[in-house]
Amino acid sequence: MAYETIKTEVNENIGFITFNRPDHLNTFNSTLAREFSQALEVFENDTEVRVIVVTGQGKAFCAGIDVNELSGKQNLDYYRWVKQMEEMSLRIADMGTPVIASVQDLAVANGIGVVASADLAVAAEGARFGATAVNVGLFCMGPAVALSRNLGRKKALELVITGEMITGEEAWRIGLVNKVVPKDQLEEETLSLARKIAGKSPLAVQLGKRSFYQMEDLEYSRAYEMANNHFAMLCSTEDAHEGVDAFLNKRKPDWKLR
Repeated sequence: MAYETIKTEVNENIGFITFNRPDHLNTFNSTLAREFSQALEVFENDTEVRVIVVTGQGKAFCAGIDVNELSGKQNLDYYRWVKQMEEMSLRIADMGTPVIASVQDLAVANGIGVVASADLAVAAEGARFGATAVNVGLFCMGPAVALSRNLGRKKALELVITGEMITGEEAWRIGLVNKVVPKDQLEEETLSLARKIAGKSPLAVQLGKRSFYQMEDLEYSRAYEMANNHFAMLCSTEDAHEGVDAFLNKRKPDWKLR
């Protein structure tokens, strides 16, 4: 599929999505939001893709929303726009394929929202993060949803209500990213993480990820009930038998995706 605002490729069972509006710091316009969601859907339905890596071309990972998209709109237009951004974030949570954000530099407003929505994130040491909409009379309503679930109420609220920037190191300390590495090692560290996931049973990873998010919203005993049911489902798959046999016989498993 041809895209205008992103680049995609598949290599080693890893699907790559690169925000490609470098002259606009990869800010979201309606086209980028739509194409990002489309690319996620395409990769989710591609059995060759076992993990997705999201990157940004140029100086920024993503600097939020293109302000030209906000100019001269009516209330209904604003609602449709933020609804599009919401659907993009929900797709990441609902899909079974894990999504890794690889952040080389600036990730603000909806950019930090993408990082918070991603399942995992790796950042360069010089990366900067912020929920900055409040600085221009707006508020990071959408990003606040994912931030509050990643960081806890007080830290998430501090970010969205002050609009202050934080470093990659601080993002790691508060749990926004999994790892901070020197900038020249970002690509290799991200690939190393993606390869680890791509080598696991796709069925186990996909059902496990979906279960993880669903269990978060359940009462404790109900969460265990779901966990037990999903574990039993996995035990009945060919891949589960293949994985156990490969382990016992000290060989590499050959996943069948069934």
